[in-house]
Amino acid sequence: MSKEKDRELVSFDWAIKRLLRSKANFEVLEGFLSELLFDDIKILEVLESESNKDNEADKFNRVDIKVKNSKNEIIIIEVQFNDENDFFHRILYATSKTICEHLDEGDPYSKITKVISINILYFDLGEGSDYIYKGKTVFNSFHDKGILKLNQDQQETFQKEYPSDIFPEYYIIKVNNFNDVAKSTLDEWIYLLKNSAIKSNFKAKGIQQAGRVLDKMKMSKLERQIYDRFIDNRRIALGQYTTALNKGIRQERKIQEAKIKEIEEKHNKELQEKENKHKKEIQEKDTMLKEKDTMLKELANMLLKQGLTKEQILGKTGVKL
Repeated sequence: MSKEKDRELVSFDWAIKRLLRSKANFEVLEGFLSELLFDDIKILEVLESESNKDNEADKFNRVDIKVKNSKNEIIIIEVQFNDENDFFHRILYATSKTICEHLDEGDPYSKITKVISINILYFDLGEGSDYIYKGKTVFNSFHDKGILKLNQDQQETFQKEYPSDIFPEYYIIKVNNFNDVAKSTLDEWIYLLKNSAIKSNFKAKGIQQAGRVLDKMKMSKLERQIYDRFIDNRRIALGQYTTALNKGIRQERKIQEAKIKEIEEKHNKELQEKENKHKKEIQEKDTMLKEKDTMLKELANMLLKQGLTKEQILGKTGVKL
């Protein structure tokens, strides 16, 4: 039996910045977000900002989306596709900027909207073998290892139990770590993110709609030309990044090797100095012993001339004549 061929789709990062901004296609994004957050997510709008503008140079920008969850809470979700070494700093800055952008001047801090940062990475970040990571702010006690909660008045006012329900949350999806074995509906989405393809038996929310919306064969000739140019640009950018990264690694290796060599030379010099000092001390000690022997022999001869017996001289000087 021949193996079923995956249906080829346009890449998700292309789609989310173009095709999926249409309200008609929101169901696709809602499916992905619902599976990732284990909630029923409804998109209210795609938020336009400087970061959302399309241009040829902006190949890996971010998209901000305002959504509502099953509790009717309004949440700002960031979706980022970047490959920078300082990426953790970047997502910290981005969430902070998003919070500030959506708090009107004069509004109390209680109006701050929850931000969820979803970062889809096609490069390795940090050390870890899993392909999905979640981070949030938790205040652990110093002594009894408890977790800080909001007080009763705060819980009733804000309808939150913990500070982490207010602070941003971060999702890191390391696409390349996925082994292509879809064991859950969320895995089916990760498969799509990695391979730009889906299988006919996938059942994740919104994924079959994604297959229809992202079908590469349905694109016009002009759309395919633009898309192909985007893919080429991404390959070039990835190649440049990889080259720069490898160059940086080589330079860092040279620096480390030079430091190691310097430490080894310093260590060898110190050992040599200690060895020379030890040899000098031994030589000085030998000289002193020889001088002492000479003096004792001279003394023994003097005592012998003075009429002392050899036994008496041996007892006094330790010299055997």
